[in-house]
Parts: sequence; C-alpha cells; structure tokens
Amino acid sequence: MLHTTPGLIDAIRARFAHVETCPFQGPRIFFENAGGALTLNSVVQTSAKFAAIPDNQGRDNVASHALVDIINTAKADLSVFMNASSGQFFVGESGTELLFRMIRTACVNAPKGSKVIGSSIEHPASRSAARRWADIAGLDYVNVQHDDETGLVTADAYRAAMTPDVRVATIVHASPVTGMGMNVAAIAQAIRDVSPDCFIIVDGIQHAAHGQLDIDSYNVDGYAISPYKVFSRHGYGIAWTSDRLTALPHDQLIDAPSDGWEFGTRDTGSYATMSDVVAYFDWLGAQVSNATDRRARIEAAGRAIHAYETHLTNTMIKGTGNLPGLRDMEHILVLGGADNPAREGLVSIVVHGKPSAEVVTRLNDQGIRTHIRKADHYSGNVLTPLGLNDCIRISLCHYNTELEVAQLLAALKEMTD
Repeated sequence: MLHTTPGLIDAIRARFAHVETCPFQGPRIFFENAGGALTLNSVVQTSAKFAAIPDNQGRDNVASHALVDIINTAKADLSVFMNASSGQFFVGESGTELLFRMIRTACVNAPKGSKVIGSSIEHPASRSAARRWADIAGLDYVNVQHDDETGLVTADAYRAAMTPDVRVATIVHASPVTGMGMNVAAIAQAIRDVSPDCFIIVDGIQHAAHGQLDIDSYNVDGYAISPYKVFSRHGYGIAWTSDRLTALPHDQLIDAPSDGWEFGTRDTGSYATMSDVVAYFDWLGAQVSNATDRRARIEAAGRAIHAYETHLTNTMIKGTGNLPGLRDMEHILVLGGADNPAREGLVSIVVHGKPSAEVVTRLNDQGIRTHIRKADHYSGNVLTPLGLNDCIRISLCHYNTELEVAQLLAALKEMTD
C-alpha cells in the first residue's frame, strides 16, 4: 500500500502543484478533488511549452510533423492507459461536451420509437444529453432508479428495465455526489443480454482518478473523461469511441474523412499533457510493483491508488487515534452508508442542525477545502429523494494523507454548537 512504502507519499506529493498551499489562501488541505484534482508539475511545464509554439498540425514543415507525432504518441499512451485495443481517442471542449456529442450521435441514428435507457444516479452531463436527444429523435427515455441508501445503480436494476427496443444506453462509472463506483462491465452485459446492438456510452469523469480504466473489459461504445479531474488541466476533454459508433453518421465537415470527430485545430499541448498523466501512472506502478510491462505497471498503480484511498476514507469514517470517525459522531450523517465497499475516494456528509454552506465556510476558515452539493440540477437527483437540501462533499485523492484526515475529523468533531 502507498503509505507503507517509506517516503512514497512524499515522493507522490512532490510531483503535484499546490499540494499544501493555495496561491490565494495560503496553507490548506485539499479535499475538493472531485471538483478538480491537483495538477502534475509536469503538466504545468508541458502546458507552458506548447502554449509558446505557433505551428499547427497538418503542414509540411518540421514543427508541424513533430506536433503530429506528439499527438499520435499521446493517443497511443491513452490506449495503454485505458486499455483500448480498438476505437479511437479524440479531444473536445470538455468531458460534458463530448458526452453530448456521442449520445447525440447514437440517438439521432436510432430507429424512431426505440428507447434510450439511463439511471437516476447519473451526472446531468449524460442524463441531460440522453433526455434531450431522445426527445428530439422521437425516442422514449427509460429511467433506472438507483438505490437511495447505497447511492448505487446495479446491473439487476438495469436488467429489470431492459427491453429489446433499447438502442442507446448511458452509464455513470462513479457518482460525484455519493462517490460510489458502478460495475460498468456488469451493467453493459445486462444491457447487451437483451439488446446486443445497443450503443452504450459511459461517463468516466469522476472515476478516472481513482483506479484502473479498462475499456476492453466493458464492452461499450463511448467513454469520456475530464483531464482536469485526473491530474491534467482545464480546457479540454478526452473521448474514446468504438469503431461502430464512429461508423454512424456524425457531425463533421463536408468531404472530411468519415472517421474524424475533431473540429478545427486542436491544442497539441492537451494531448501532450495526457502523456504526462500516463507517465505518472507508469512511474507510480513501478514504485508499487515489479512489473516490467507498461500496462501492468498502470494496473498496479490503479490498484494501489484504490487501496490507499479506501484506507483514507475508512480512516475518515472509523476514526484514527483518539479521534472518533464520522460514523461515531452523532451530529453527522454519512451518505451512502458508513460501510460501503463501492466508495471511491469520496465521502459526503450532513452535519445535523447546520446548513452545509456554513460547515464548508467554517472548514475553509481552518484551511480545509471542501464543497457544498445542493439539491439543484447537479445533485437534486441524489439529495431530494433523501429529503436533503444539501450536503458537504469531502473528496480526496492518493496524494492526501492520514494527518490531513485527522485534522478534518478534529474540525468536524467540534461542530456541535
């Protein structure tokens, strides 16, 4: 495990910018990773380097050829990172925008009167796209209800709602409200058991930073991530599409190659920073395993990250030293239950008798960065059924420490007045 290897957590933290201090606030603990993870120092350097280069791809000059090579290298790196032996990767405006494009493509090509299926636990990035384009394309939308107590949607829940005329499906890999990870492969199989040719698009935005990505094992057609939530930066998203989804008519320029998805000249630096992210996972895998194969090292890194983040969330919930855990603080409710093996580096809570906004402010005043989730268009689908107006989201990553968790617990313990 990461924290049992001497010096490894310090080596990890040294690779990220602003680990302990905010350039605006000063010293702080960063538990707002679901809103955007810390950025690798290598990404910062790469971004600056490519921001200065004036050349574009597709020209007959040395610089242009080099940029194309960098993009191709990044796509190959992504194939290893996400274990995609077919299909293609491309860059767009954001993870949300890319989900809209893939879902739109699947919906407008589906037979009139067929169905789109999704779940109530999904982020609006996929739910909004599916409902909007189902309506425009003349399709029925089927909502699979998640379990309020666990914050999960299961393959059995999808299976119970499936019919052969479902032609488009959406799945969220992890909820940014409950922090629970879904079994994408099992859900996809439940869908294909009833509708083998259904187009399945996955929102992997929240999941990407917390463990392995394994597209070959999912049997899906689209997968989107937001790089700023997996140690890169803002300003772009990454999508993977299957060959069969690419074969559908989709938005592109007249007479352009039929397999193209990108519009305009993309930022080579976006691609290059994803190579930095993959290199980081590769490095981490070498610290926690003796694997010589790159994919095997990345898988080892994912397992180590998941195990350590589970250790941190368990510490948060069960307590450490003489500090009680969240489950033992009578004034605190843990969403999704205190003992939930599906949790991925995130704990959402309510402090009884205190508005969540006040709790977030009080924590921030003590240098502990968290975030409020409200029963609005982002999180109402999860909070409203629980009778909650809001909650406090505490989201961590593998560069956080047990000491930081202890400081959070000490602060929350005192919030009884």
